[in-house]
Amino acid sequence: MSAEAHRFAVFGHPIAHSLSPQIHQAFAEQLGIRLSYETIDAAPDQFEPAVRRFFAEGGLGANVTMPHKLAALNVAQERSEAAVRAGAANTLTPLIGGKLQAHNTDGSGFVRDITGRHALDLRGHDALLLGAGGAARAVAWALLDAGVETLTIVNRTPERADELADAIGEPARCHTRYWDDLTGKCFDLVVNATSIGVIGGTFDLPMSILQDHSTCYDLCYGAAAADFKGWATAAGTRYFRDGLGMLVEQAADAFERWHGTRPDTDPVYNLLRQRF
Repeated sequence: MSAEAHRFAVFGHPIAHSLSPQIHQAFAEQLGIRLSYETIDAAPDQFEPAVRRFFAEGGLGANVTMPHKLAALNVAQERSEAAVRAGAANTLTPLIGGKLQAHNTDGSGFVRDITGRHALDLRGHDALLLGAGGAARAVAWALLDAGVETLTIVNRTPERADELADAIGEPARCHTRYWDDLTGKCFDLVVNATSIGVIGGTFDLPMSILQDHSTCYDLCYGAAAADFKGWATAAGTRYFRDGLGMLVEQAADAFERWHGTRPDTDPVYNLLRQRF
């Protein structure tokens, strides 16, 4: 890659497994844009200095993944509404004067994938969200913006679910329940935003919460989505979606923010789908 190529990066810990370089490179080739996109592994105590060094050396944009999304929000002087609502950022953009802007594309990427690629009209749906972390917060707001009838949030630590529902502040539409208090409830959409599939654990959910037409969606993909997919399949769902499309769509949102033009995500998604 020549020295003329514009520099972009993704920060995480660990980060070697990231698909972001491949995705952004594919977008750039599609649109005839020259860029270099690298992975930067930064331990939590090194994240802020690593980010500042990257932008001081001419970096034009950075994606941020676990465990740095909260730190990314705090390192920026300006924050988009999406980042503030999610309480986390996955996209950093340099501004004139050396400032950084934090943005979050998780929610928009999720909705674009599930409504566009998978043709699910969310309006009027009763949705269940498992988890209340950074990605869950972004998805919760996006689901409500997309018109779900109700959103029920459950989390292993109930206080975090309550905090999210309180932040949203629409008690008629958005409320919480205890994880073990879902019997007798039915949902059109169940979204897994927990780390159970990553760190291990079981989805001890009543299978009766699904209906014939229910969709199950895991924000993870590949092996990390296997446990939730196993539960959903055993519970009889015909519609299981993983987060690979969301990954591509949120990357496209960041790409458009930096380059001013939106790539065609389908070819990139189809290429990755052959692997996962």
